[in-house]
Amino acid sequence: MKIALFGGTFDPVHLGHLAVARAAAEKFGLGRVYFTPADLPPHKQKRKLTDFQHRFAMLALATADDPRFVPSLLDAHTGHPNYSINTVRRLKSTLKKTDKLYFLIGIDAFKDISTWRQPEELLSEVEFIVVSRPGHSLADVGRALPESLRPTDLMLRAMRRQQAEGTIELTGATLHLLGAVREKVSSTQIRAAAANRSMKQLSRYVPSLVAEYIKKENLYLGGSAEKDGAREDKMLSFQDARHHGHAGRSHKNG
Repeated sequence: MKIALFGGTFDPVHLGHLAVARAAAEKFGLGRVYFTPADLPPHKQKRKLTDFQHRFAMLALATADDPRFVPSLLDAHTGHPNYSINTVRRLKSTLKKTDKLYFLIGIDAFKDISTWRQPEELLSEVEFIVVSRPGHSLADVGRALPESLRPTDLMLRAMRRQQAEGTIELTGATLHLLGAVREKVSSTQIRAAAANRSMKQLSRYVPSLVAEYIKKENLYLGGSAEKDGAREDKMLSFQDARHHGHAGRSHKNG
């Protein structure tokens, strides 16, 4: 089976994330896409994130209708920064030898790949599906690689002519550029809709069940939920869930 690991903060999961996963699944024949929220993303530790439990619950709601999509607790409460090299290896240890694993990522995040933990090792462990944006080409993907893997200037010039899609096969890395997915959603839009308490507006950006959850749990309101204790009282607990069952039933940067 062809499988993709799709990591991130998912704060919250939105229609753009789902559109990317669907496009990748259709293009590469993926049988599973594991949505893996990071508990402690290495590159975003200074940013205040919504509690992991809420982010995972929203993912479970958002992915329920597609049998290919699985919310994963691979990176739940490890106590350490969620380095992608470790996540990939944990997931690979649960797969069959005949399974093929991809790493699904947006091009903006991929541009920082050289700063991640053990980038050369990560790129050799798994093939990457890099989701493009208008104006980007394979050359942008090639330039982002660690220096030891970076294509020559001649190869980069040739790649620049391939704007939409394509594949780079190098010694130690295989990367696929997936054409831009037309689903523009920003966290600013989601927070503005949540603050207005408008289900209609919020449902333009997130699945309807996620919109209902956000409203019910008073999320993205600038901390009001914490003040009245709503979050703490209704908190789900997954502290021990990662110790039970398969990783998919139980990345993200760096």
